[in-house]
Amino acid sequence: MAKPFDIRKQTGFTPLAILCFVLLYLPIILLVVYSFNAGSSIALWEGFSLRWYASAWENEAVQAATIRSVVIASAASALATTAAVLAALATTRVKPWRGQGAVFAMINQPLMVPEIVTAVSLLIFFAMIKVQTGYTGLWYLILAHAAFCIPFAYMPIRARLQGMDLTLEQAASDLYATPWQTFRRITLPQLFPGILAGAMLAFVISLDDVVITEFVKSAGQDTLPTYMLGQLRRNITPEVNAISTALLAASIILVVAFFFLSRTRK
Repeated sequence: MAKPFDIRKQTGFTPLAILCFVLLYLPIILLVVYSFNAGSSIALWEGFSLRWYASAWENEAVQAATIRSVVIASAASALATTAAVLAALATTRVKPWRGQGAVFAMINQPLMVPEIVTAVSLLIFFAMIKVQTGYTGLWYLILAHAAFCIPFAYMPIRARLQGMDLTLEQAASDLYATPWQTFRRITLPQLFPGILAGAMLAFVISLDDVVITEFVKSAGQDTLPTYMLGQLRRNITPEVNAISTALLAASIILVVAFFFLSRTRK
């Protein structure tokens, strides 16, 4: 009897896997290490220091960009998660209908289309609105981030809905509960872990976004990632490493929380 195929037992798998992990994580490790460099060089180690963390903490531009990033990510996450919940209910709590696959593809379009294409499209669309209204506030960035983050929130919410037992919802309907009562008292409490996981994932995606932000933002609307990109174009110091490390830590915390929340519960 032929043995099942196991990729881990193939010749060269282990060294290739190790090489991939080294290439993936070594630059990140070096970035974190050199964020504690006492000198001004990003390549020459001159001793351990928290100097650049203190510098970033006291930098007013960094503070403003951080606050702006959190505001945009929070608002975009809330909008994207709300839309994702409605979309997930519309594609899972109904009988199969013609065109359902096309709708699913449309919802996940930002995942399939290169981000630069989405960014240029949003730039053109919002530029037309700016010309007509004269408004140049943060809502353009919030709406752009929300549109991009919808599929990231949609996937865990839809997966949660598909894994839920319909017995309780059917029982509520049999007891003359309205659709809203059934959703509020039965569906929503069970769906909440998926909603929270989707919201956190959307928040991380929005917080880290550079391409869409760079195209859509107006003057004076730098987020933390675009501020860092601007600094790299001018004068590179370990302060950028310190900011990157802080952003990396925040992203890791949120992604780990997303992992635990999105796990299937027995």
